[in-house]
Amino acid sequence: MADHEIDVRPGSRAELLCFLVATAAASRSLTHEWRVDHVVESCRIWLARHAVVMHWLERVQMGQLALRVARRDLRSAGITVRQSDVQALFTGEMGLNHASTVVQKMMMLCTTLTAE
Repeated sequence: MADHEIDVRPGSRAELLCFLVATAAASRSLTHEWRVDHVVESCRIWLARHAVVMHWLERVQMGQLALRVARRDLRSAGITVRQSDVQALFTGEMGLNHASTVVQKMMMLCTTLTAE
């Protein structure tokens, strides 16, 4: 299957941002550190899984945005990720668990941010 630009599939940027925010928040909850390396690797995994490509500078900007959202915007939006929440954020295949209310709230925030 050929890779396509991320914007070919509507909503891809919001979904990627949400995945990265969830990864960053989960990583922080488990390690008590903001792990940039986890965000970078998660971005690579998500892009490969969805067979889409994104310019390297856009990937850096998306990662920075994800860390900012996880650090500051989640709390102001009333979203808290505790250790007990981490497993529920993801499916067994490590995709986002869209049935999780925390993921649903994150997705609404990320959709708004990527629409701007």
